[in-house]
Amino acid sequence: MTPLARLLVERIREGGPIPVADYMAECLLHPLHGYYTTRQPFGAAGDFTTAPEISQMFGELVGLALAQAWLDRGAPDPFTLAELGPGRGTLMADILRATRGVPGFHAAARPVLVEVSPRLREVQARTLAPQIPLWLDRVEDLPDRPLFLVANEFLDALPIRQFQLTPEGWRERLVGLAEGALAFGLSPPLPQVPDSPAFRAARPGDLVEHCAPARAAAAAALGPVLRHGGAALFIDYGGWRSNGDTLQALRAHAFDPVLAHPGQADLTAHVDFEPLAALAPAHAYTTQGEFLRRLGIGVRAERLARNLTGAALENHRAAHRRLTDPAEMGSLFKVLALTRADSPVLPGFGP
Repeated sequence: MTPLARLLVERIREGGPIPVADYMAECLLHPLHGYYTTRQPFGAAGDFTTAPEISQMFGELVGLALAQAWLDRGAPDPFTLAELGPGRGTLMADILRATRGVPGFHAAARPVLVEVSPRLREVQARTLAPQIPLWLDRVEDLPDRPLFLVANEFLDALPIRQFQLTPEGWRERLVGLAEGALAFGLSPPLPQVPDSPAFRAARPGDLVEHCAPARAAAAAALGPVLRHGGAALFIDYGGWRSNGDTLQALRAHAFDPVLAHPGQADLTAHVDFEPLAALAPAHAYTTQGEFLRRLGIGVRAERLARNLTGAALENHRAAHRRLTDPAEMGSLFKVLALTRADSPVLPGFGP
C-alpha cells in the first residue's frame, strides 16, 4: 500500500466513499504524495511519452499552424502564446524554434505556461532558457489580450466524475473500501445529474463521464479569444460524446490497475470533445493524423530523413508512424480548435 493509499483509506474510513474526481485529484496533486508533485513523468525514464517527445515534427507543425493563424488574424501585437500543462517544455521550445523566421511573431509573442508543479516548472525553465516565460497556476489568469493557445494532453488528466444509469436511476461511481482495500462502488440514486447530450442519450447500464474542470479550462481559454481574437487548440485522446469507463492508470509505460498505486501512477481519462466544442461560437475538429497530414508532416518527414541513416532513420520513420497512423496515435488522438465565429479556419482543418 502506497503512502497516499494509506491516507485515502483513513479518509474513507472516517468520512465515507469519495467521488472518482476526488480520488484523481489526490493521486495527481496531493502536496506530499501526488504523482505530478513528486515525479518526473515524461520520457523514456518516466511513465509515458507525449507527442512532442516523440518527434520535433509535432511541435514544429503546431507552431507554424499557430503562426499562420496569427497572420490570418491581422498579426496582433502583443499577443499571448500560451501552453497548458507544458510538461518538460519541449512543445513550447519546438514552437519557438519553428516560428523564428515568421516576421514579427517573436517580437509580438508573450509566452505563458500554465503549470502547477514546481518540479516541472524547473524543468521547463531549463528547456526554454534563455527564454523566460510567465508561469501561471490557472487558465483563468491568462492575460486579457489576443490569445493563441495549445494544450496537448492536458485535459485528459483533469479529474472526472463517473455516473452509471441503473434500474433505480443515475448513481455516481465512488471509491470506497472492501476488506480494508480501496474498491469501486456506487452511490444511492441521485436526484439529478449534469445536463449534456451524453446523459440524455444514455441507456440502462451505460456509464457516462463528466469533466467539469475541462469545461472550465476551455471556457477560461475562450475568454480572451472571444474578446480580442486568437484561437485555442486542444489535442488529446478521446472522442465525441462520452460513453463507457475510460479511466486508466499508467506506470512505467504499462497499464496499471487504477486503484493499485495511488500517487505512483498517472491517471487519465478520455476527453469528451462534444461539450467543449459547444462552448465556442465556432469550432473545428479532426483526428491528429489528419491534422498533421494537412500541415505537411509527410514533406517535413522526408526532408529530415535525408540526413539520417541506420537506427536514426528507422526511429524517425517509427515516430512519423506513431504520430499519424490510425492504428497508433493518428485516430485515437483528436484536435479541437475553438475560435470566434468571424475567424478564418485554422491551418490543419481545411480541405
